[in-house]
Amino acid sequence: MTRSLLHNLILTAGEETGYIGVWGQRRLNYLKHHRKVLYYNLLTSGKLHSHLADTEEQAQHLFLRLVKELAEKENVTEKLKSTDMMLWVQKMNNVRSIVQEIVSAEIFINNCKVTTYIIYRLFLYL
Repeated sequence: MTRSLLHNLILTAGEETGYIGVWGQRRLNYLKHHRKVLYYNLLTSGKLHSHLADTEEQAQHLFLRLVKELAEKENVTEKLKSTDMMLWVQKMNNVRSIVQEIVSAEIFINNCKVTTYIIYRLFLYL
């Protein structure tokens, strides 16, 4: 099966497996608007979907790991959840919001050493 992109370009429709969720969609939007050359290179080489699926998987793992680590650091535990539900929700929302910003920056800059440095500096001050 093929699909026509432009008059002279024909891309084969390969096996597009892998889930593309919110992180993959954000990466796609970033590529389309800020990294157009990279976007078109991935699109024409047929690697865009796999790139987005990989980004989604890596971002999801990073998000879950950082939420767990930051929640432990902030003492957001099951004990707090059972004693003061509203405080637990407040702290957990704060943790998730911070981690969401970190992961978003990591997706857009895509494994830049500066981003990693910023993330670790942020954890030192929290």
